[in-house]
Amino acid sequence: MDQSSSGGPLPPGPAGRTPPPLDDIDRAILRELAADGRLSMRALAERVNVSRSNAYTRVERLIADDVITGFAARVNPARVGLGTAAYVLINIEQNSWRNVSAQLRKIPGIEHMAFVGGDVDLIMLLRTPDNASLRDIVLSRIHTVEGVRSTRTWLIFDETPPVPDDDGPAATP
Repeated sequence: MDQSSSGGPLPPGPAGRTPPPLDDIDRAILRELAADGRLSMRALAERVNVSRSNAYTRVERLIADDVITGFAARVNPARVGLGTAAYVLINIEQNSWRNVSAQLRKIPGIEHMAFVGGDVDLIMLLRTPDNASLRDIVLSRIHTVEGVRSTRTWLIFDETPPVPDDDGPAATP
């Protein structure tokens, strides 16, 4: 069975197929595309030292294997009027996660949501124009979701954008 870098089995790909393991060229392609998703195939091929057809074939395979799940622009939140950011930690009622998740997905401003193990059940990254909007979303929208027991809000003072490193692509928001 294929192994991930952590030593555990890789999750199945599309239609239950286990994707082939990534080689150094695949990782270089992912790193380059994470840094600049607008690269042409010619430029990508030059940067990873393969032919353009090889780069194209590999990118198509990475998409088909659900390794690459999309291409997106990184947006500066403050420049689009979302200058306030906070992590909202939520405790929910046992067995209500499906309903809570469905209801929270309808609330604007939630950039990322993750169910986690530990002292809280859910961590969200929330972006709003200002503190008053943040307060309104947390108190008037999130607290009214059936199954939400409590929240804790951590205001973000400063953020560092993700940067690619030599170990692979950076996580992107």
